[in-house]
Amino acid sequence: MKVITEAILRNELRASTPECYKVPEGKILSPAAREYLQQCKIRIDDGKGRPGRQEAASQEAPKGEKQPQIVATEVPPTPEVQVEKTAKPKYVDYETGAYYYEKPEHMTQLFGNALVVKDHKRILFRGKLDSLEALFVLNQTILAEMGESEKLIEDLQDIVGSLREIMRCDVLDEPFRRDFMIGLSHKELREHSHHPMKYYNVKQMVLPDYTLGKVYALLNQLRAAVRETEVAAATAFHEGKTYTRGDIIEELNRMSSAMHIVMCKYLAGDYQKD
Repeated sequence: MKVITEAILRNELRASTPECYKVPEGKILSPAAREYLQQCKIRIDDGKGRPGRQEAASQEAPKGEKQPQIVATEVPPTPEVQVEKTAKPKYVDYETGAYYYEKPEHMTQLFGNALVVKDHKRILFRGKLDSLEALFVLNQTILAEMGESEKLIEDLQDIVGSLREIMRCDVLDEPFRRDFMIGLSHKELREHSHHPMKYYNVKQMVLPDYTLGKVYALLNQLRAAVRETEVAAATAFHEGKTYTRGDIIEELNRMSSAMHIVMCKYLAGDYQKD
């Protein structure tokens, strides 16, 4: 049983707002998704409704037939029974819909109280994202020790900010919103990356070579790691014939363009210290 998240709902209901949302068979709503529908004043049909008055009335005897006479009898009072209150399950399995009172050691939280196994594709993506941020921080440290331009380190730090926002939005099941990276809009990132000769007088995708120096090699390492993480995201969010977090996949694609631009700016001398 799959869980429908708030992000999936927002994407599904982007074009229209129905009066009632019918939960597909075999799926359940996450707490955030259910709250989102309630905020939008959309009724939820989860297939668990009880028979109404009309249905109950249809079960009565047909007209013309005699109704059996009911003789009132005195019923002895039922003795009070002490019912022990049981604790509610704390977690739900994201894949099967099963409930858990305690979190199994082989599972971890995907978001809210939804659990997945620790080698789930979404968790593998988060591990790749975590490793990418660590690599950025390490390379920034190396560049700072080499005395490289603060502007270069600041551009890399701006990309680190996007990485951290991606992680936050994925864990909290929130939409990703960030319109600029290294000072460029999404449209500008694409334009500059596809036409570096026009903007930086540098050929597109200059292949890395040891003769270009250590700084260029470190930047290329970051670019390649971003591409690997982008592929991991596409795998993690591939559900059937759709991709549930196109916002995150798009941002990682823009990040790859940003790293290409940073490399072009370095070759163009834009990061030279005064």
